[in-house]
Amino acid sequence: MLSRAARPALRAGAAAAAARPAALNATNAATYATLREIEGRLKSIRNIEKITKTMKIVASTKLTRAQKAMTESRTYGQTSNTVFENAETKPLEGEGKKTLVVVCSSDKGLCGGIHSGMSRKTRRMLAEKPDLDLVILGEKCKAQLGRSNGKNIVLSFAGIGKDVPTFADAAAIADQITMLPTDYTSIQIIYNKFVNATSYDPVTVEAFSEEAIAASPNFAAFEIEDDTLSNLREYALSNALFWALAEGHACEQSARRNAMDNASKNAGDMINKYQILFNRTRQAVITGELVEIITGAAASEEG
Repeated sequence: MLSRAARPALRAGAAAAAARPAALNATNAATYATLREIEGRLKSIRNIEKITKTMKIVASTKLTRAQKAMTESRTYGQTSNTVFENAETKPLEGEGKKTLVVVCSSDKGLCGGIHSGMSRKTRRMLAEKPDLDLVILGEKCKAQLGRSNGKNIVLSFAGIGKDVPTFADAAAIADQITMLPTDYTSIQIIYNKFVNATSYDPVTVEAFSEEAIAASPNFAAFEIEDDTLSNLREYALSNALFWALAEGHACEQSARRNAMDNASKNAGDMINKYQILFNRTRQAVITGELVEIITGAAASEEG
């Protein structure tokens, strides 16, 4: 039972509720739902921004170590290149000569199109010579090339890119490559060459076969015995792989830092846009509630 004093207020409230348009109530309910959606998106984007900023800091720290290792690895690779340049070593050519292509990628992503560039270069080489054999270092290029040229892959390695490459890693990979049953007259290594902190190019370096080294015009000047020729070839292959892996690792860290920096900036722009949208929507809700209060008060006075 309501008291007599409460009955007029109840009747005024009922009259005010009857005077409110149904469409206005439905609009306010939809606006509240939109506010919750915008707030949820803002929270998700802020979490993503935190992750990308953290990954950028980690990549920047790893890039310093990677550049140091890259500088050291160039000594190995350039020394072998100097020997072969002085010996005037060239890859053997002719019918039935088999070529092996080694693609130096990694297992990790979130670094832009750094792996796709090497895959495109490899596909162009396969378009010219469809019978090329492939050795893939890393799961990224293996997944990309496996879909279109899976039959050309004779060997693959996983676990690449977890840490800074070492010469021991390159020597172990070179040992597995030399154990392949096919006698390759040319081994071409594709890797990303570090140009600067924002630029890299997929390039190819040649690792010569024993026959090509022995056939060098000026090779006799080095006075290397024939029974050590296989060791020289494997050591030169290890040098080239170490150089390629170290350069590729530095490019990967640089590309990841740039990608995370761009992602953080994009997340910041999205946060600003959604914050403005959230403020405008909240203001519309407040305005709608004020309109309802004023409408109810006017209806009460009329009643």
